[in-house]
Amino acid sequence: MPKKIRLGILGGGGDSLIGVLHRVASHINDNYQITGAVFNPNYEDNVAFAKEIDIPLDRVYKDFDTLVEEEMKLPEDERIQVCSVLTPNFLHFPMAKKLLDNGFHVICEKPMTTTLEEAKILLEAQQKSGTVFALTHTYTGYPMVRQMREMIKAGALGKIHKVDARYYQGWINAIIHDKEKRNSVWRLDPKKAGISSCMGDIGVHAFNMVEYTTGLKVKSVLCDFNYLYDDNQMDVDGTVLIRMGDHVKGVIRGSQVATGEENGLAIRIYGEKGAFVWEQENPNFLYKMSDTEPVQMYKPGHAYNTDLSLDGTKLPPGHPEGIFDSMANIYLGAARAIRGEKYNDGEFPTIIDGVRGMDFILSTVESNKNGNTWVNLED
Repeated sequence: MPKKIRLGILGGGGDSLIGVLHRVASHINDNYQITGAVFNPNYEDNVAFAKEIDIPLDRVYKDFDTLVEEEMKLPEDERIQVCSVLTPNFLHFPMAKKLLDNGFHVICEKPMTTTLEEAKILLEAQQKSGTVFALTHTYTGYPMVRQMREMIKAGALGKIHKVDARYYQGWINAIIHDKEKRNSVWRLDPKKAGISSCMGDIGVHAFNMVEYTTGLKVKSVLCDFNYLYDDNQMDVDGTVLIRMGDHVKGVIRGSQVATGEENGLAIRIYGEKGAFVWEQENPNFLYKMSDTEPVQMYKPGHAYNTDLSLDGTKLPPGHPEGIFDSMANIYLGAARAIRGEKYNDGEFPTIIDGVRGMDFILSTVESNKNGNTWVNLED
C-alpha cells in the first residue's frame, strides 16, 4: 500500500476550528493526502474554500451522495480510502453508515450519532464491512494521558477508589442569555445536535477520559442538568454521579456556562497507592501524588515514559506539544490500522467507544428526566 492514505473530508469548511484541527493533524505524520471533499453544503462556498486551501477541484463534489457515487466508479487504487466526518451531529450517522456500507474507512467526530440505536446500527455495519472506524476523542492522543493509562494498567495506583472528571467551558454564555440567539444555534437545536448539548458535546469527553485512563467501565449514572431558561430544551450544565463498581465511585461535571472558563478538561484518579492529576490546558504535566512521597511530575519525551506515550511524542523534552499533535496521534493510529499494521489498542478510540458514549449521554438525559434517579448503562 502506498505511504499516503487517500483522505476525504466531509464538513469543516470556512472558519471551522474542527476543520483546521483535522486537516493539520492528518498532515503531521505524512500519512494522508486530502484527495476529495465536500467542505460546505453550498457548492460555490465548497469550491471557494477548496481553492483557498489549495485542494484540487476535480474531486471536490457538490454533495456527499455524489462523492460516494463518483468515488465508487474509480479503481480501488485511486478512490478515497477513508473519510473524516466533521459535520454537525445529526449528519454523522447517515454519512458514516453509507461510507461503511461502501467499504470506506471512517474517522468521525463525536458524539458518533444522536441516538443509541443509531450507534448500534453503525457498530453492526462496521463489523460487517471489516473497515476501521476511529472516533476522535482528541484528548486521548496526549502523551501524558497515554502515560497515565499505561501506568494505571501496570498497577501504579493499585485499586481505584474514586474518579473526578470535569469539562468546563463558558462559550454559551454569549448565546444562552439572548432569546433569539439560543433559539437559532445548532448546538441548542435537538434536531441537529441530538438529545443533549453539554453532555453530548463535552461531558462525553470526560466520560471517555474516565474509561480510557482507568480501564474500568461506568455501570450506572445519576444526573442533574441545568437549562437556565424554560424555552431552552438542551442542557448547558450538568453534574453526573457515576458508579464503576461496588466501591469505585466518582463524578463527571460538565458546563458550557462556566463563566471565564476556556477549555477546562481535567481528571483526577485516586487509588490505594496514589493518585494522578492531569489538566488539558497544561497537557504536558502529569502529576502523581501519594501519602508517603513528594509529588512526582511526568513530562513528555523522557525515556522513563511508556512506549505508548513516547510513540505519541514528536519533539525532544521541553518542547511543548498540543492539541494538533494529540489529534495527529489518533490519525497516526488509524493509519496503522488501515494499513493492517500492528498498533496499541490505546492509539485511537473505536466505534465501541462511540456506542459507550451514546449510552452515557442517553442515560444522563434519562436520569435527569426521571427526577435524578440512578440509570444503568448497558454492558
